Amino acid sequence: MNGTLELAFDNSGVAGATRLAHLHQAAPLRALFPETCRMDLTVVALTATCGGFTGGDRMATSIAMGRGTKAMAIAQAAEKLYRSTGGETRIEIALDVEAGGWLEWLPQETILFNGARMRRLTSIDLAEDAAVLAGEILVFGRSAHGETMNHGLVHDAWSVRRSGALIWADRFHAADALLAEALEHPAALKGMRAAAMLVHAGPGAERRLGLLRDLMALAPAEVCCAATVVNGVLIARWLAADALELRPSFAAAWMALRNDAQGLAPRLPSFWLH
Repeated sequence: MNGTLELAFDNSGVAGATRLAHLHQAAPLRALFPETCRMDLTVVALTATCGGFTGGDRMATSIAMGRGTKAMAIAQAAEKLYRSTGGETRIEIALDVEAGGWLEWLPQETILFNGARMRRLTSIDLAEDAAVLAGEILVFGRSAHGETMNHGLVHDAWSVRRSGALIWADRFHAADALLAEALEHPAALKGMRAAAMLVHAGPGAERRLGLLRDLMALAPAEVCCAATVVNGVLIARWLAADALELRPSFAAAWMALRNDAQGLAPRLPSFWLH
């Protein structure tokens, strides 16, 4: 399968409101616009009608936020990557935010079946005073089935650019025997089966480190989490035995940051919480 989803927003709506300016979608990727109560901004739900991906699939998603626009892109449900016989699932995500814009890229779980082979690249390009709040949640194996990953490929790459200059990049790469080792090694995932990351860049992002750490300190003991700042980019990570254990802390951090950064209501769409 070769799926494509392109969205662009501008502020030519009533009273300068953010509106959809461009939409191109090719199966299985689709954009939905749910009725969301009290979210303070445009919400687009992203889905794949195929139910999951496997080796050989290619998916490309791009979102362009015009000057002064605000929107949240949220996964409609967990994303599944099935076992592959050798081919890779390639996923490319490009997020572009112009001056004064704000984009939230709110994930749900990416569930990696044993033997899945994923190569994903998330690229964020920001104008000088643009801002983004983005994240991911990875689940290694189907915990409800008692499954763990002992082979496969996970190549997960992120980059953030400000006015064209690279300010932060991150790569997680492990395959087959090295993947199994990384999942157990105390300096890597130390037996945890769920990992989450949050990335926030924009004016004043580094000043929110204390706020984020205070919230993460409230996480239960079984959840490992930490936050730091690199080149003005605020980065937080969580590890837990199950994604359900880290979701409350992840959600609390997300809501607090959107409120502090943009004055948006500290809430999430109801379908993310169920």
